[in-house]
Amino acid sequence: MTNQEIVAKLWNLCNVLRDDGITYHQYVTELTYILFLKMAKETDTEGAIPEKYRWDELNSKDGLELKKFYEELLKELGENCSGRIQEIYSGARTNIEEPENLKKIITNINDLDWYSAKEEGLGNLYEGLLEKNANEKKSGAGQYFTPRVLIDVMTELVAPQPGERCNDPACGTFGFMIAADAYVKAHTDDLFSLEPEQQAFQKKEAFTGAEIVHETHRLALMNAMLHDIEGKIYLCDTLSNQGKVMKDFDVVLTNPPFGTKKGGERANRDDFTYQTSNKQLNFLQHIYRSLKADGKARAAVVLPDNVLFQDGDGERIRVDLMNKCNLHTILRLPTGIFYAQGVKTNVLFFTRERTELNSTKEVWFYDLRTNMPSFGKTNPLRKSDFDGFVKAYTAKDRHAVEDERWSVFSREQIGAEGKNNSLDLGLIRDDSIVDYEDLPDPLESAEEAVSQLEEAADLLKGVIGELKALS
Repeated sequence: MTNQEIVAKLWNLCNVLRDDGITYHQYVTELTYILFLKMAKETDTEGAIPEKYRWDELNSKDGLELKKFYEELLKELGENCSGRIQEIYSGARTNIEEPENLKKIITNINDLDWYSAKEEGLGNLYEGLLEKNANEKKSGAGQYFTPRVLIDVMTELVAPQPGERCNDPACGTFGFMIAADAYVKAHTDDLFSLEPEQQAFQKKEAFTGAEIVHETHRLALMNAMLHDIEGKIYLCDTLSNQGKVMKDFDVVLTNPPFGTKKGGERANRDDFTYQTSNKQLNFLQHIYRSLKADGKARAAVVLPDNVLFQDGDGERIRVDLMNKCNLHTILRLPTGIFYAQGVKTNVLFFTRERTELNSTKEVWFYDLRTNMPSFGKTNPLRKSDFDGFVKAYTAKDRHAVEDERWSVFSREQIGAEGKNNSLDLGLIRDDSIVDYEDLPDPLESAEEAVSQLEEAADLLKGVIGELKALS
């Protein structure tokens, strides 16, 4: 049985819980509680779990005894264990009311093909569940999940290296950092040839994040653990003063949440130069400030269109970004790839420079939005859709790239008087929109038609005259 088949089987178990009023997101959280115990047994890592609360004990019980024991287990692991176990079970409570439903889930999990699951990777299995949850609109989890192909493209172009500190300040289920870890492992000839201290750094310090939603934070912890990552994942609001601890990074990869602060209040970070209620602008400030000012630290960030053109603090933050960083590339993303249809987004790629003035000389744009097919469930985004962009991005001479979607604007053009330092640029001609400037002038067309009719009338008169002469 493949991981895909296992994920489908686990997902179908959600139907068992309908009578208990369990949502999809609650179901994945509930699965996390139970899967953790089973996976610990399968990987011989039960040592940190008290013996009386391990998988075999849970699996041996039925009925009301099972329900009571399960509730006790959640409380015990969340309050009296330590490390990742305590973090995952902190504040845990079950939403399952019917003991028979709980037993059915435990039995089905116990009977899965765990040998095949381990062969394909338990981390991959769990990510499959998270992706399934994100793609189910009723779950509301799409906001925490960036399409895998986009994560992979961003990660490959930023290219994290061994020894670098990577961070996602709005990490959701930790997808970006897991991709960064996978990239480092795939591009390091032998990770085990690193010195022991370097190996420990990669496992315990290289990949970190923060997540504000408790249930999503729990999923991120589980995801990281199954991918053998032990870096700190903060349960906090990055835009509060708690976020100030996240700094001096070599790489930031992230897709911050969209929207404004509740009630329109401004961020309560006292170190932000520009105070605004726009979450994305605040995240952008946090991100470029959190990078090392060494000329090498870099970021790739998904942001909505309003960040590119908003007036006031929006303009001031864009100018600050272009002063402190080399904002070298903006990818205009297609619509329909996130949970909210019609949301227009971009990826900003920039490097933090040593100077704080005029770091950006020019900005390259790639339009992957205009004249593109509609993406969604029936037409998912594919890696190949990014081929043109990757080719242009990685070209040794960007000016030599021949692609109508690829264009460049100098800092002088962007900052020209009256242009508001807007970065809402680089979109090509939309073939679906009629350009009225190219349509013929109706008056000119009418005059030309009259002229042609007069010529035809004169010709006809001449023919009639000739016919009369012959008769």
